[in-house]
Amino acid sequence: MKFPIGELSRQTAVKVPTIRYYEQIGLLPEAPRTEGNRRLYGKSEVDRLNFIRHSRELGFEIDDIRELLAMAAQPQSSCHQVDSIANNHLIEIDRRIASLTALKAELSRMVDECGHGRVCDCRIIEALADHSHCRSEH
Repeated sequence: MKFPIGELSRQTAVKVPTIRYYEQIGLLPEAPRTEGNRRLYGKSEVDRLNFIRHSRELGFEIDDIRELLAMAAQPQSSCHQVDSIANNHLIEIDRRIASLTALKAELSRMVDECGHGRVCDCRIIEALADHSHCRSEH
């Protein structure tokens, strides 16, 4: 059964402009159209779009999703490359967590040093204006 883009959006919780964008960049195949030029979709597009949405929720980049989709289309091939993509993404997440942890510590220190007085004496404003007041690189 084929249905329009609005129904695909409802079934997958992906906004219509995003669906069009994914078609434009080739993550979704171009949809067949009615005589009135309306796009029509089916179960395979729902499944593919759910895969894309979940991958994006996990933070995968578009190029990685493109590769993962291509590998998913070859179910009998080795998953070594899939493992490699996921592992590289995990390394990047760990790097981001470390960076955010450092940022949190620096901001907490700035807030703790605030005298809660006037802006002219504010340690937070001072530190934001001059990076040398920070204790770590971030």
